[in-house]
Amino acid sequence: MFNYRLFYKIYYAIFLLIVIVLTGILGYMIIEGMSLFDAFYMTIITVSTVGFNEVGTLHPEGKLFTVVLIVLSFGTFAYALSSISKYLLEGEYRIYFKDYQMNKEVEKLSGHVIVCGYGRVGTQAVSELTAHDKKYVIIEQSHDLLDAFRASKEHLFIEGNATSDEILEKAQIHSASALITTLPSDADNLFVVLSAKELNPKLKIISRASQSSSVKKLKIAGANNVIMPDSLGGAHMASLVITPDVIEFLDHITIQGESQINLEEITFENIPENYKNKTISVIAGDFNTGCNIVGFKTPEGEFIVNPRPDIKLIPGSKMFVLGKPEQIREINKIFGIEHG
Repeated sequence: MFNYRLFYKIYYAIFLLIVIVLTGILGYMIIEGMSLFDAFYMTIITVSTVGFNEVGTLHPEGKLFTVVLIVLSFGTFAYALSSISKYLLEGEYRIYFKDYQMNKEVEKLSGHVIVCGYGRVGTQAVSELTAHDKKYVIIEQSHDLLDAFRASKEHLFIEGNATSDEILEKAQIHSASALITTLPSDADNLFVVLSAKELNPKLKIISRASQSSSVKKLKIAGANNVIMPDSLGGAHMASLVITPDVIEFLDHITIQGESQINLEEITFENIPENYKNKTISVIAGDFNTGCNIVGFKTPEGEFIVNPRPDIKLIPGSKMFVLGKPEQIREINKIFGIEHG
């Protein structure tokens, strides 16, 4: 709990104080031939400068030793007082205990998403996760952003470098369901992907890439999906010129929580037992919520747009349904799909 890295100055001051007390006891016992108790008494009244009577008349050597002990102890007390005052007056102890409580909350997470970096892309990713009530924890090392997190109390976060295995483990990577790395450096993202895949081979990893040459490397390293925000943004703007209405319509068919139209995925595991291995037509007919099945993903990873009614939902496959928010909520309730 009392992290040495944060409280090392206080620990160091206490250590010096103990050394001075032991030095005083040994000095008085050797120089003045005092008993252990008398030497301890003399050391304490000397170090604390309270001015009580001496145990006995000191020899010149004992007086000189006392002067040295007073000088050393005065400096130690001044250092200890300044160290403690810094933590109390500047609020560093409050920051530490807030982070301690935050780490305890993070330790309870399971099935959450780890977001590495809270820059422009990371902010958008967190916004989407929040809209779907998906649990997440942010790994960030910018002091300005961390101060903002502490002030707002809106996000769970871990302070540190996402490329560190120790930091990833603090973010409970072993129990996480996915990781999104949005660091500005492709090399850092590659390192995060490699580390994350080694720590949790089942983890779904989405990585940002700035250079097209990094996409293949990130996928080889273990990223399930690689996104190039600048490339996507430019292609999106060009498409708005070429087919504006189509793109605008697709923008409405989104996974954003506040959108009027939503897409949802339904996996084989979400389907009730008596409907597994049934055809799309049977499932759509019995669970008529107004949603339309617009896509299908085979166990081999092939995507089928507007799938045939006779296609069966088999292990490893998924259906993609389109509907209004209330329809999506209804179908989520039927299949027990939760995003929180």
